[in-house]
Amino acid sequence: MRLGLIGILVCLGGFPLTAQKPSARIKIDTDRVIGEINPHMFGNFAEHLGRCVYGGMYDEGNPLSDENGFRKDVMRAVNQLGVSNLRWPGGNFVSGYNWKDGIGPKDARTPRPDHAWGAIESNRFGTDEFLLFCERTGIEPVLCINAGLGSLNEAREWVEYANESRDTAWARERRKNGRDKPWNVKFWGLGNEIDGPWQLGHKTAEEYAAFALEAAKVMRRADPSIRLIANGASNYKEGSDWIGWNRTVLGKLRNDIDYISLHMYIPPRRQESLEDFLSASQTLDERIEITRAQIRMAQSGVTNPRPIGIAFDEWNVCCRTGPGPGRDLEVHKLGLEERYGFEDALAMGVFLNSFLRHADVVRMANLAQLVNALAPIVSNKDGVFLQSIFYPIAEYGKQRGNSALDLLVSSPSAHTAGGKDIAMLDVSGSWDPKRRLVYINVLNRSADTDVPAQLDSVDGRISGNVRVWQMRHDDLRATHDFGRDRTLLPKTSTVPVNTASKTFSYTFPRASLTILSFAPGEAR
Repeated sequence: MRLGLIGILVCLGGFPLTAQKPSARIKIDTDRVIGEINPHMFGNFAEHLGRCVYGGMYDEGNPLSDENGFRKDVMRAVNQLGVSNLRWPGGNFVSGYNWKDGIGPKDARTPRPDHAWGAIESNRFGTDEFLLFCERTGIEPVLCINAGLGSLNEAREWVEYANESRDTAWARERRKNGRDKPWNVKFWGLGNEIDGPWQLGHKTAEEYAAFALEAAKVMRRADPSIRLIANGASNYKEGSDWIGWNRTVLGKLRNDIDYISLHMYIPPRRQESLEDFLSASQTLDERIEITRAQIRMAQSGVTNPRPIGIAFDEWNVCCRTGPGPGRDLEVHKLGLEERYGFEDALAMGVFLNSFLRHADVVRMANLAQLVNALAPIVSNKDGVFLQSIFYPIAEYGKQRGNSALDLLVSSPSAHTAGGKDIAMLDVSGSWDPKRRLVYINVLNRSADTDVPAQLDSVDGRISGNVRVWQMRHDDLRATHDFGRDRTLLPKTSTVPVNTASKTFSYTFPRASLTILSFAPGEAR
């Protein structure tokens, strides 16, 4: 139902509300909680692809690097982004990777061909370098095992190397390599995209489930406290049965895993409308909701079922800069170095709003990737710049630990080329009970329509002003680059409201991403 704002002639944030424009309503009740926004929802992913690791995170000999070879400017940007956890070493790369090649004296490590991306892997950045990078930046590491060409014993020994405190062979090896105390890696991925025919060591669902079940057993024998992420669907091509894959994996592993992963990339906008580009939220919501139902189905009839969440451990807009693995092994020369535009920043709202709306089951998410390759941070030998997608992720991340809210949203619709209508406003919200702040996150997907909205707080009158954070630009394709990185900065402002009322109005400008925050007062 569309609700008109008859007779309202106020102007908030510079956008007048009129009765002629299509209008929306957002009803806020802080008692209607979906779940906690897990801090691990704001994770990232680093793969040995292009310049993500070498020349990005790790740049030996560069004056901008520290004594370990870590780029100090990159680490500062990573902390500004608010990265909570970091998945490594892949990605497609991991299915041909032996972790033992990346330990010990660097000059003694053997280079190997990387058959995922067509490069030569020097192995100068390995397990200890990655875990030290995470320690220095305060990030939780997520190690992903080789479930493609790797063995169960390699996985078990990796856990022992990283986490064993007693005097064992692999703990001795770690100590010999300069790390006395264990790294205590908590999160482990049981491979990457093994459902995809492009993957080295591709397996059927039954083959993967059998491998992962044994991997879970032997890895937990090495450390019973670890938490495990099983491969959910990543292959959504026509003819693939992604729902059947998840059903099999969950059926076999329901007592042994803590997460099932999902991957999704939105293709970059080319000739289609902005509304079509941002309508991907329908597919995203559907895949999460189907997987949540599958988790419940797998756990039905189980006494005290093991809690299983979704780890959305690869997501982004991809790819303008090259084909995928297995189709062109020269892709590493391009390195998937996207230049993200303003429209891609809006797409961050598609993903993050969906994750928040499903905070009861999405408990981890990892943007792909950290630096240079599909990344919010871009480096060269002289410095870094921040891409458009950096800013929404950093701002949404401030809501970690909040309670995601189940909002009542009524919005006018926009038409898509696929024949489906989508709501112009894509909305999520959260509540911080400690600071008594409500956050309303609104993506206006319409390229040409400003949408006035009435916001109703069930909790009572508004206390003080409404803070506004907003990204808005007339050129959807506008980008940043070295020396030109101020074009797409978000703007902040405050909007005065009637503190005697529990309702206020705001017009969300076309093609914009807005976060409103305010304090509801005591109900009257």
